[in-house]
Amino acid sequence: MGRVHTQAYARLPHHFPQLTLRPEFVAVADEAPGRAAEAAARYGFATATADWRDLAKDPRVQAVSVAAPNFLHREIGAGLAAAGKHIWIEKPVGLSADDARAVAAAVRAAGVQGAVGFNYRNAPAVSVARRLVADGEIGRITHARFRLFSDYAAHPDGALTWRYERALGGSGVLGDLAGHGVDLVRHLLGEIDSLVADTAIFVPQRARPSGATAGHILATGGELGPVENEDYVSSQLRMSSGARVVLEASRVAVGEQNNYGFEIHGTRGAVFWDFRRLGELGVSRGDSYQDQSVSTVFVGPADGEYAAFQPGAATAMSYDDLKVIEAYYFVRSIAEGRPYGTTLDDAVRSAVALDAMTRSVETGAWVKVD
Repeated sequence: MGRVHTQAYARLPHHFPQLTLRPEFVAVADEAPGRAAEAAARYGFATATADWRDLAKDPRVQAVSVAAPNFLHREIGAGLAAAGKHIWIEKPVGLSADDARAVAAAVRAAGVQGAVGFNYRNAPAVSVARRLVADGEIGRITHARFRLFSDYAAHPDGALTWRYERALGGSGVLGDLAGHGVDLVRHLLGEIDSLVADTAIFVPQRARPSGATAGHILATGGELGPVENEDYVSSQLRMSSGARVVLEASRVAVGEQNNYGFEIHGTRGAVFWDFRRLGELGVSRGDSYQDQSVSTVFVGPADGEYAAFQPGAATAMSYDDLKVIEAYYFVRSIAEGRPYGTTLDDAVRSAVALDAMTRSVETGAWVKVD
């Protein structure tokens, strides 16, 4: 993710030349031996260090991307904000809502800008879906389904990295994928009133890795340890509007590679989106009610930030493009002194819903989302 952030900054002048600020790569920190130096050589950072605190003390550094494991989010995020640095931090911003609140409070107290890595709402097709819902084009929203299925943890030889330990990764697929789902639900449909949830661990043990890890590596022959957080979650949501939503996420779904998307149904129509067909939106609207057809809409330059990347409709965008949009909103927030895109408040609201899911699993009951 550090690589993705860095490349997004580097591409900003190409796609958003109107920005008054141009990022310069001053310093990079990574505690794994050799990684910071490698990143500095690859991307042109002036300084490489093993300690993030060096960035906090460096007067040259004005903004920092935080792409560290979840258990470090609170310490690093709050510490950098207190040092007067703007932060773009990856979700879920800590291990709990309390961690997210602490980072949000530090950002507010310091008067700096804080952005969060909820990138899927930046897809132009999602912008179109939001407009259709807000304008009542599909009527009053009745029910919806949001899915985030992946196979990154499906292999039984996947290494027991920090992601699978409660003290280091917090919740499992809740924080990793369902957090994105909650943000999309809120972005498109408004606030969640209450929920009930069920989770499961389907791969209960994994082998410990022998050294520093990156991504989702395999490990065999090492000491087995327990998987402490969730492989799967299913949650039913009652929205403040009265709509009902099913949110489902899995990190062990064999045959599913980044199958993320939603189906939103209203009294007069529906919208459908699949991340793997990023620039397409299925739309059904009209007065037929029964046997009403679905049309494929290709997003174009008038939708979201599409025009910064492609000149005409139906030309594909990518995941990395969504992160460039995120970087644009972050740097624009710094330049103009006001927030654009997702903020720490969005991280807090997502974390509150995830904590409510955890409490629901523990009690077996519906939980109010405060």
